[in-house]
Amino acid sequence: MPSPLTSEQPHPTAAAGAPATGKPPSGGRDHFFDNAKYLAIVLVAIGHAWEPLPSGRLVEAAYTFVYTFHMPVFILIAGYFSRNFELRPDRVWKLVTSLLVPYVLFEILYTLFQRAAHDPDYSLSLLQPYWLLWFLPALFLWRLSTPLWQSVRFPVLVSVAIAALATVSSAADGSLQIQRILQFLPFYVLGLRLRPEHFAALRSTWVRVVSVPVFVAGMLLAYWLVPRTATAWFFRKNSTEKLEVAEWTGPTATILLFVAAIVLGACFLAWVPKGHSWMTTLGTCTLYGYLLHGFVVRGLQYGGFYDDPFFDTTLGTVAVTLGAVVMITLLCTPPVRRLLRPLLEPRMEWARQKPPAAHAS
Repeated sequence: MPSPLTSEQPHPTAAAGAPATGKPPSGGRDHFFDNAKYLAIVLVAIGHAWEPLPSGRLVEAAYTFVYTFHMPVFILIAGYFSRNFELRPDRVWKLVTSLLVPYVLFEILYTLFQRAAHDPDYSLSLLQPYWLLWFLPALFLWRLSTPLWQSVRFPVLVSVAIAALATVSSAADGSLQIQRILQFLPFYVLGLRLRPEHFAALRSTWVRVVSVPVFVAGMLLAYWLVPRTATAWFFRKNSTEKLEVAEWTGPTATILLFVAAIVLGACFLAWVPKGHSWMTTLGTCTLYGYLLHGFVVRGLQYGGFYDDPFFDTTLGTVAVTLGAVVMITLLCTPPVRRLLRPLLEPRMEWARQKPPAAHAS
């Protein structure tokens, strides 16, 4: 099963044989999702590039606004393309090679990078993912759980209840960022329940018109919330005990953030181009941009790039934003994929156990 960040196989189509987002291009691939993945990874890169900027209410509001929905969109798309996942040996093997192997490799690489650039004593731990690497083991576990969510009644409600309960469990703050995996779980489960016609509905004119004032209202609300709430809520990785707040606020925040992410995510997807464009090919290589851009952002941060007073200005923030767009775009280009494909998409047939030969009756 391909990762939602990079996919080689044609996307699923509607029952009638054509994807609901438009006429299927050659090969049956729906360009809408590649475009959505590229635009979402751009938001991820921008958010990470904003992190080292000097604190300011406007930047913090934009950061909060983006973090409300950018990863939920990615995870929802991941769930959508996991609808047909089965616990067959070949599917599980594909999960291992496309998610766990790159995770282990990049955990080692980022550990060496961290030691060389910032912290010589930084320890390697596969149970404590480095910064952005949490998503790979999370997606591995979500995909393995797919048959369960396809069997249980009211799966989205159940997953939201699990996410809400996780916020009051300090035990979930431990290894593999289980807290984050559980809090983001409802978006994966919702993706499993969606069908092509749901995405087609987002393309209607009235949704696109309504999305504009909703986005504006969301940004204004984020600006209002900045001095009144902790940004840590939007990372979805801490329990109420760790945040030092009352227990009831955890489940409440879970539900509110889920609703906000769905609304803003729908507004975002409503404006994603559905046809083939310059961003379509880039959307097939987002795994590369996701895994590699951390070296650039953290490298600049550790090198003192953000210490320049220029980045404490509006123009400096704009420059960082544009730089992040250029950076992630370059990292998602086909040449980068061709160069690093053996590392990020290994086949590893040499390590795979061959199925037993069928015996003649």
